[in-house]
Amino acid sequence: MTGARPCTAKKRRARERGGVRGGGAAVEAAPGRERQPVVAAGSMSWARAAGRTLAALLLVASVLSATLLAPGGSLERGSEPAPPRDLDKKRHVELKMDQALLLIHNELHGTSLTVYWNSERCYHCLPQPLVIVSGSGKPGKPSVATVAVSTQHRAFLQLNDTVEEKEVCRLEYSFGEFGNYSLLVKYARNGSGNIACDVVVNQNPVDSNLPVCIAFLVGLSVVIAVCFLKFLLSLDDFNNWISKAISSRETDRLINSELGSPSRADQLGDDTQPEAWRLSATPLRLRCVDTFRGLALILMVFVNYGGGKYWYFKHASWNGLTVADLVFPWFVFIMGSSIFLSMTSILQRGCSKLRLLGKVVWRSFLLICLGIVIVNPNYCLGPLSWDKVRLPGVLQRLGVTYFVVAVLELLFAKPVPERGAWEGGCSSLQDITSSWPQWLFILMLESIWLALTFFLPVPGCPTGYLGPGGIGDLGKYPNCTGGAAGYIDRLLLGEDHIYQHPSSTVVYHTRVAYDPEGILGTINSIVMAFLGVQAGKILLYYKEQTKDILIRFTAWWCFLGLISLALTKISENEGFIPVNKNLWSISYVTTLSSFAFFILLILYPIVDVTGVWTGTPFFYPGMNSILVYVGHEVFRNYFPFQWRLQDNQSHKEHLIQNIVATALWVLIAYALYKKKVFWKI
Repeated sequence: MTGARPCTAKKRRARERGGVRGGGAAVEAAPGRERQPVVAAGSMSWARAAGRTLAALLLVASVLSATLLAPGGSLERGSEPAPPRDLDKKRHVELKMDQALLLIHNELHGTSLTVYWNSERCYHCLPQPLVIVSGSGKPGKPSVATVAVSTQHRAFLQLNDTVEEKEVCRLEYSFGEFGNYSLLVKYARNGSGNIACDVVVNQNPVDSNLPVCIAFLVGLSVVIAVCFLKFLLSLDDFNNWISKAISSRETDRLINSELGSPSRADQLGDDTQPEAWRLSATPLRLRCVDTFRGLALILMVFVNYGGGKYWYFKHASWNGLTVADLVFPWFVFIMGSSIFLSMTSILQRGCSKLRLLGKVVWRSFLLICLGIVIVNPNYCLGPLSWDKVRLPGVLQRLGVTYFVVAVLELLFAKPVPERGAWEGGCSSLQDITSSWPQWLFILMLESIWLALTFFLPVPGCPTGYLGPGGIGDLGKYPNCTGGAAGYIDRLLLGEDHIYQHPSSTVVYHTRVAYDPEGILGTINSIVMAFLGVQAGKILLYYKEQTKDILIRFTAWWCFLGLISLALTKISENEGFIPVNKNLWSISYVTTLSSFAFFILLILYPIVDVTGVWTGTPFFYPGMNSILVYVGHEVFRNYFPFQWRLQDNQSHKEHLIQNIVATALWVLIAYALYKKKVFWKI
């Protein structure tokens, strides 16, 4: 959608704001009255200028945050100090990102050791062989083996006698990136014959999280500086702020006495729609909704670009949550809110349900087709093979979810009642009771997910299996990744048409294909989108009733959070249904929906009620979400979003590149917003 909005719409929205932000120029009076001037927004003119500069400041802060004070690529792995004299001269190993050097010294005469390794993130996993260290040939001359170990999580090391296959010692340790360590295996000095295993630090590791901390602090400093500047500029006009608000409200009262509410005045000329719809017009957009969508989208862009190659900006290997696991569900949630708000607005303007259904079908079809194109970028690998086309994907799931939720709302759409017009004993629950057919359908869908997940027989796997397969569960079910969810995808779509490199491969060494955007998980994405619809109904049914909106957001936040606590038993792996992004488990949906209601609880009062924050810079990409998402996927390998790094194993350089690329998409969204260019399908 392109083109500027009518000026009258801008004036109407300014009146709906109540003048608290000081917005608006002169308002036309009702017929028969003289034009009454409204106080201008001179005291807030600086805010618009601050909004224009904040996006540019974001890019500058991004570069400074990852450059200043952060360890450089060469400094992160600087020249090693002189090693102890007893270390093996052939210890050199080329370390990669998130690795440390471990030298294992075996002083046990004639006893060969097999070293096994496991990550603390690998639940109930078989120990993995790391290296074999031969026995010491002479006293005081230990055999030494050199290996690179992962530093992302705490490691469990187990040393066994290679011949007798009995455990010699076991220990756990958190290694630091690019550190140099020695594991000393020797007999205890007390003469008891016991074996001692100790870790000694030869060279201290680097603080690989320092660039992230600096980036956050610099970004936070920019935000604080802008807010403080805003406060200083408002001091001179603070005494006039209340009088301006009162003057604006009085003007609105006089106008409304002649024309009714501003939203109704906009609809008086439309006689083609039912009276019930015309009585309850709704604003086209709520700024907090676009801000939330933009926040999720920008996090998604940053994560997809690499997130500085930090493990917490990647998807969890199986159970649990990382930052990367938050963004897609939030996008689905806010899509549900937008579905209800936009469909209600369109119906109020007199669009027939049949015509709107055609638009829903067409948009869903375009999302699915666009998604299939994006998830198959084989332009560097030659012509695409139809035998290997991946069918599921992010946009495909969004398209299916959008279709189901939109059709469901369209079939049971009802006019939004005017304030105080709702009668009956459940007036305080009108946003829920008015949607009982939709809730019944959603509960039926969730029952299907539970039945298939826990009762569908899967060949070679235990019924109701929710694990990752591979080396998990002590290697008993190596080909059971995802249980029923993986089996359904492989059965209906074919193993060659789903994702070949799931996140479980890294830690659990899974061997079968598994798609986190598969068929069964789509059911729960529909559930999450409908919870977003519920948030939209709260915003619309109780508009201008801030207290009621916040109470309901709080209630949903607590209710869904309690469901998550019950399902997970406050445990990552031991609950009835663990939080799992790969499965899109119901506990994952309730947990992320609880977070979403909490975020709206924060955003709505400060963005839409008080105007303390305009939503900058997240508001701009939120207004152009499809363009930003598709654009960042298509151009991710092109300059200036990616360039050749001097040190490809440096978190700092990756972080700079990813922050700059993300900030550029914010600037692009801002430029398009200023040009009134919005891409919708």
